[in-house]
Amino acid sequence: MAIIEVDGLVKRYGEHTAVDGVSFAVEQGEIFGILGPNGAGKTTTVECVEGLRVPDGGTARVCGIDPQRDTGELRHLLGAQLQASELPDKLTVGEAMELYSSFYRRPADWRALIDTLGLTGKLGTQFRRLSGGQKQRLSIALALVGDPKVAVLDELTTGLDPQARRDTWDLIEGVRDRGVTVLLVTHFMEEAERLCDRLAVIDAGRLVALDSPAGLVARVDDRQRIRFRPSAPLDHALLTALPEVASVERAGSQLVVTGTGNLLLAVTTVLARHQVVAADLRVEQTSLDDAFVALTGRPIDA
Repeated sequence: MAIIEVDGLVKRYGEHTAVDGVSFAVEQGEIFGILGPNGAGKTTTVECVEGLRVPDGGTARVCGIDPQRDTGELRHLLGAQLQASELPDKLTVGEAMELYSSFYRRPADWRALIDTLGLTGKLGTQFRRLSGGQKQRLSIALALVGDPKVAVLDELTTGLDPQARRDTWDLIEGVRDRGVTVLLVTHFMEEAERLCDRLAVIDAGRLVALDSPAGLVARVDDRQRIRFRPSAPLDHALLTALPEVASVERAGSQLVVTGTGNLLLAVTTVLARHQVVAADLRVEQTSLDDAFVALTGRPIDA
């Protein structure tokens, strides 16, 4: 069941088309990612879904309702953490949660929510005194306090250190486990691969590809590469004869074996049979970064 439906969405600013005919559907209970570089049209797309911008063409629906026509109803179905969300410096965590809770007909138990997000000890702390990671946790709490069916999280981990980013990823997975469908906007490849069930790749306002992270990689190149330093001379023909092996190349003292399927098992079995040890063995696969370059012709940060 599609909980979000976007069909032929168009948004222009003067002569610039920020979103150009984008279509996708988000299924209930999934983490759906919108991936692309800064300025690609990701945030504009989700702002149309949230009812914050009026599209110039196409439609967006959340749980079957029009975000423009049914704004009041949408507020009780969708919780949003905006790309640049700030609160008054002196507002405390507890005050913010009480305030936002009052906006909804059937709010979640915000104290339980704060406890789940590890902010109970910060209830009396002013917003300005929170760390970056704590502010992001509060943003998630505010997005969920209305007990929504859908949570939109826009560039949630930008500016966080690596540990805070991974902690936030755990929280997002916990949001999905609560039964909330997540629409996640990101330009971090690792984040997209870790969290998203499916991805819409957007570049220059257009939908370039729509698939699971693994599916995007597979459509570009599903081959694996094994690098290792053999402990003894090895006849390459022993490896090229394997159905899983596409090629064998030498790179200095290393061998690079490229292939598909259960390549690692096939190669290591041959090596063991001939009493050759694979030193410094490393398995490499095409990454989402590689797939993005292949799909768009440039790296995401170009």
